[in-house]
Amino acid sequence: MSTQLKGILYGMGNPLLDMTAVVDEDYLKRYDLQPNNAVLAEEKHRPIFDDINENYKVSYSPGGATQNSIRVAQWYLNQKESGGQKEVTSFVGCIGKDTFGEKLQACMKKEGIRTNYLADPAIPTGVCAVLITGGNRSLVTRLDAANNYKHEHLTTAWNFVTDAQFFYIAGYFLTVSPESMLAIGEHALEQNKCFSINLSAPFLSQFFKEPMTKVIPYVDILFGNDDEAMAFAKDFNLGTKDIATIAQKIAAMPKKNKKRERIVLITCGDKQTVVFQQGGRVKEYPVIAISQDAIVDTNGAGDAFVGGFLAEYVLGKDLDACVENGHKAAHMIIQVSGCTLPESADETRCCS
Repeated sequence: MSTQLKGILYGMGNPLLDMTAVVDEDYLKRYDLQPNNAVLAEEKHRPIFDDINENYKVSYSPGGATQNSIRVAQWYLNQKESGGQKEVTSFVGCIGKDTFGEKLQACMKKEGIRTNYLADPAIPTGVCAVLITGGNRSLVTRLDAANNYKHEHLTTAWNFVTDAQFFYIAGYFLTVSPESMLAIGEHALEQNKCFSINLSAPFLSQFFKEPMTKVIPYVDILFGNDDEAMAFAKDFNLGTKDIATIAQKIAAMPKKNKKRERIVLITCGDKQTVVFQQGGRVKEYPVIAISQDAIVDTNGAGDAFVGGFLAEYVLGKDLDACVENGHKAAHMIIQVSGCTLPESADETRCCS
């Protein structure tokens, strides 16, 4: 493997263990949840984790938005490297010193991803209840240790940062350590490296608008889905509900690194992906058609799109190729439970 590729893509986020269960709409109503949304667990949601564990068939898999995207990117980059080379990507976050944390570390090592987890002995590893209803998924996250990442930990593996040329951090990390996001953004700015984030959930632009406002000027690539984009447009007073116009207006927001044009990508479910590159134009890309019967669950589809896109982008491919690979990754992931990556063309596996 070329030494230039080792650690080229850096991810920072909330490492979680996903608990996936199929429920009905009445179950969602009982806990005041929407069929296709993501929320942080409130007191009224805390019984869910024991409830599904005791009363439903649950599958466990590594999760967390950024962690999933990095896993997908590493998988694709592995395919492109002769001999199955590892450590093209790295990931940083906080876990507990417990069995779930050990499972996550073992899985990431097996998949060839460099990690530097902050292990908190006092708080358990974070979990996410993935509640499947038909083709929809409602995510309820209990961050626990993931919420306890400390900015000071960055210095323990700063070489991960200096090795990287591309950075990806999902917006969820705004609730944990926005100062770490800003530190990475500042490094990317100084070294003319690529810094990317995800809008991640509609509540972030409303309740974490201040840290998001500080991070946006560093952003070279912004990902999100149509619901998140609509919420962002409302909370940032963009004055439109049209997705293409929203993408264009986000691209035109203040930007520190003038050497890189901002790219905005908004996925619109099974319809299309809208892409705007500053100085360019809006382009709509149709997604890969799939029958409803082939969809197992949509959890991780957006994360997989990001991972597939970045796997091509770090290799210098054009936007068309990057979006196409993002669609392929999402298409693959929605046909399995959780973010489960193929061992080979003929088999799949889960690292739980």
